[in-house]
Amino acid sequence: MPERTPELLVVGERPDWYLERLASEFTLHLLPSGRPEELDAAVAQRVEALTSGGVLSGELIAALPHLRLVAHGGAGYDKVDVSALRARDIRLTNTPGVTDGCVADMAFALLLAVGRRITAGDAFVRARAWESGDFPLVPRVHGRPIGILGLGRIGQAIARRASGFDMPVFYHNRRPVEGVPYSYCETLVDLAARSTFLVLACPGGAETHHLVDAQVLEALGPDGIVVNIARGSIIDEVALADALEKGVIKGAGLDVFEHEPSVPQRLLDNQNTVLMPHRGGGTFETWRDACDLVRANVRAHFAGQPLPTPVF
Repeated sequence: MPERTPELLVVGERPDWYLERLASEFTLHLLPSGRPEELDAAVAQRVEALTSGGVLSGELIAALPHLRLVAHGGAGYDKVDVSALRARDIRLTNTPGVTDGCVADMAFALLLAVGRRITAGDAFVRARAWESGDFPLVPRVHGRPIGILGLGRIGQAIARRASGFDMPVFYHNRRPVEGVPYSYCETLVDLAARSTFLVLACPGGAETHHLVDAQVLEALGPDGIVVNIARGSIIDEVALADALEKGVIKGAGLDVFEHEPSVPQRLLDNQNTVLMPHRGGGTFETWRDACDLVRANVRAHFAGQPLPTPVF
């Protein structure tokens, strides 16, 4: 008899081509909602591996008694109930590295869009306002100091792009990074005070919750622009809206929000924001490469081989 194809539970929405890529090796069971009450009872008793891309609740994990592997389809896993996995010694993998360049690209796209008022200029031309007068001048971007919160892989990719714009690069981490040509700041407030552009590239989670608060924004100052391509929870969004409305800072470019997909109305209404729907890593190439890493981890699990990208 032919060998049975390993079964894989897919939690959350995926494009058809992504599912086809997985289905080339595994028998798929789809749970787009991620809700355990919508899980087929027979499937729940058989599933040993799943892949997720966003929220993975402890309730769903508890509903899968034979689960041994979660192959997370992203680098960040702050929305996965890690404690529930550790309690049952369930392995977790992620997809580090595949989105770094594209997320760094998004950081600079937002930085330029806010700094050079690209969206406002586009609306100005489309409204034919140019026919009645000139668009206001704005400060230049190149040569101005940039501060990066979190000098990991993505932070360093942002720093390399900033160097191409002749920007002095400052950063803040828990500790200095050896071998980099950038200036370390002991505190986040000091980083903000030295920067015109403050780019957030650190992990989410409890340790960084609302790390960028009113004090940090005050230090960034009235010419300052904050860019977030990391996690929405890092910024106190009420403090950010206050700072924008009062002119404490000049603008914000945001790809992530604390309660996605809900965005605070005050940020939607503000004319000095440029907003994106969490698509920093959302390119065909990054999703393809992430899918292939998911496949490799699930394949290794069922073959009894070392996992390519284990978290634990």
